[in-house]
Amino acid sequence: MSRKILIIDDDPYIVKYLVDILQDDGFETCTASNVEEAIGLLKQEKPDLVTLDLEMPNEWGPRFYRKMVQDPEYKDTPVIVVSGLSGIHLAIKNAVASFKKPFNPKELLEAIRNTLES
Repeated sequence: MSRKILIIDDDPYIVKYLVDILQDDGFETCTASNVEEAIGLLKQEKPDLVTLDLEMPNEWGPRFYRKMVQDPEYKDTPVIVVSGLSGIHLAIKNAVASFKKPFNPKELLEAIRNTLES
C-alpha cells in the first residue's frame, strides 16, 4: 500500500514538481493551494505526511499547522516545511524537516522515506 502525501503550496510549478517526484517514487499525492482547501483535504484524504509551504494567499502555513494539531486525529501527522522564506526551520517547531526552495529532491525524498519508515 502506497503512502499518501498532502502537498500544500500556492505555486503551481512547485506543486507539479513535488507531485512528479513523489509519484515517481511510489507515493500517492493530493494537493491544496490554500489553508482552507488543505483542512478539507486533510479530513477527506487522511494523508500520512504533509509538505507545507509557509507563505500562501490569505493565511500562513503555520496557521494550518496550528489547526491541524488541534485535531487529535491529525496531531501526530508529520509535517515537512518546503518554503522560500528565510528562517523556515523556526516556523513550525515540530516539523520533521525543513527545506528552503530551491531544494534538493533527493534530500526531500530521503527525509520523507525516513519519516514514514520510522
